[in-house]
Amino acid sequence: MRLYGGIEAGGTKFLCAIGTGPDDIQAEIRFPTTEPDETLNHAVDFFRQFMIKTRQRLDGIGIGSFGPLELNPGSANFGKITSTPKSGWAYTDLRHKIEQETATPVTIDTDANAAALGEGFWGAAVDLRDYLYLTIGTGIGGGLVVQGKPYHGLIHPEMGHIRIPHDREEDPFDGICPYHGDCFEGLASGTAMQARTGQSGELLPAYHPAWEIEASYIALALASLVCSVSPQRILLGGGVMQQDHLFPMIRLKVQQLLNGYVQVPAITENIQHYIVPPKLGQRAGVLGAIALAKQTFSGSLNR
Repeated sequence: MRLYGGIEAGGTKFLCAIGTGPDDIQAEIRFPTTEPDETLNHAVDFFRQFMIKTRQRLDGIGIGSFGPLELNPGSANFGKITSTPKSGWAYTDLRHKIEQETATPVTIDTDANAAALGEGFWGAAVDLRDYLYLTIGTGIGGGLVVQGKPYHGLIHPEMGHIRIPHDREEDPFDGICPYHGDCFEGLASGTAMQARTGQSGELLPAYHPAWEIEASYIALALASLVCSVSPQRILLGGGVMQQDHLFPMIRLKVQQLLNGYVQVPAITENIQHYIVPPKLGQRAGVLGAIALAKQTFSGSLNR
C-alpha cells in the first residue's frame, strides 16, 4: 500500500500527518511555527521517526505552505517561500530541506491550493473538476483547481490581494495589508475585522454591523471571481467563515451584484449549493497536502 506524508505549513503552526486519506491517518503532530531551522527540523524528525519505527518508506510528502512561493521547477528558488512578511522566513527552502533530510520525494504548493485539492479528493468538491476554495481567516488565500489540478499560472493565485471597491463613507477603515492597505485581505480578513472593531470576530454578535460590511466585501470578491474564472462551485473556509449567518448574507449579495447576468441555475436558483463551506474542516490543509503527494507521486489524477 502506498503511504504519503503531508505538511500544512502555516504562519502560526505546522501540522504533519502520515496516511492515505481522512479515514487512514496513521500518525500526526502539531507544533508552533518558530524560526525556520527549528520548525523544519521538528517536521523532519516526525517523518524519520515514523519510518524507523514502522520500517516503512513514504512514497512522497506533500507540503501546503503559506507564501508567496516559487513553484516554477525551472527556477533556482523552486520550493522556497519568497517575499513573505513573516520575519525570518523569506527564501526558506522548504521543499529541498524536507526532501534531502527525509530521503523522500517532496512536492509543494500553496496552503490554499492544497486545501482545495483535498476538498476535491474527499470533501465538498468530489464531483467537480473546476472549482475555487477561499480561506478567510488571519489572512485570505485562494486555491483554484482546473481540470482536477491546482492552477499556478505566473506564480500562483493571490486572491486575498485583489482590489475591491472601498466606500470610505460607509467604512472609513484604511485596511491592514502592509503592501496594499485596502485590498480584499486588508479589509475582510479576520485580522482586519479585529482592527476595525477592536475585538475578535468570534466575540461579535450576529447583529453587529461589521458583519454586513464583511459580507459585502466577500460578495464583491466572489462576484469578480465568478466572472473571471467561472468556477463550478465556491468553497468558503477559515476562521471568519465559522460564522454560519455569513453564508446567506453573502449568497444574497452575490446574486444582487451579478444582477442576473450569469444566467445559470447554480447561481439564480440553487446558490445555497454553489457557495458552500468545506467538508474537511480544520484538517483540510494537511489532508490536502497528502492529496497533493498522492496526485504527484501516484502518477494519476484518481482520487
